[in-house]
Amino acid sequence: MALGLAVLSFLPVLLQPSHCLSLHGFAKKHAEPVPNDSKDNITIYTRILDRLLDGYDNRLRPGLGESVTEVKTDIYVTSFGPVSDTDMEYTVDVFFRQSWKDERLRFKGPMRILPLNNLLASKIWTPDTFFHNGKKSVAHNMTTPNKLLRLVDNGTLLYTMRLTINAECPMHLEDFPMDAHACPLKFGSYAYTNTEVMYIWTHGQSNSVVVAEDGSRLNQYDLLGQTVGTEIIRSSTGEYIVMTTHFHLKRK
Repeated sequence: MALGLAVLSFLPVLLQPSHCLSLHGFAKKHAEPVPNDSKDNITIYTRILDRLLDGYDNRLRPGLGESVTEVKTDIYVTSFGPVSDTDMEYTVDVFFRQSWKDERLRFKGPMRILPLNNLLASKIWTPDTFFHNGKKSVAHNMTTPNKLLRLVDNGTLLYTMRLTINAECPMHLEDFPMDAHACPLKFGSYAYTNTEVMYIWTHGQSNSVVVAEDGSRLNQYDLLGQTVGTEIIRSSTGEYIVMTTHFHLKRK
């Protein structure tokens, strides 16, 4: 969002206080009283938030001991590229969205959806999502953290972040300069197995990863499209679900 800046030029003469009050037509005004309805709404919002966090333990996932926590995800790619053949990596800017239900955060009030300050994200449970093939991920913070957190009255949360991700892209260059590549983006839970946290694509595999029409930042490749899926990886600590997207590139 653009911020408007009002610039006042210094005057060559010393102004009296009474003149300063009317500079450029601005006059001193007393703060207008807040309408009673607004006061009531603010009070209601405050009480709802206080009640939600009273006794809440963000160390415990929703449904612990009862059910699997389902996390819905989708990605909107605002910028793809550049791609480095030398380092076998690529850069992508995304809006990364996650949604899940936390019964502990159900509320009743005059509103159905409660927009929350991003600082509240540190006080509630959030998925421990990480990018398996990410070399570096940066969350945008100008001018404030680029995060959106909304709570629906049934306990459903929407958490959106703007990220720049630098990810590995294994390449086989034997067919250069007629080569093509599929650069993966893989993410999932760091600590929770698929018996605890289950990721699913919000709009199905065909519609959950969208690239902006003007999103390509590639000089040497054409971005042909993307395929979306899921994988299961097994380790000594259990099975983990991995969400996958492959961006298909062909050299120009």
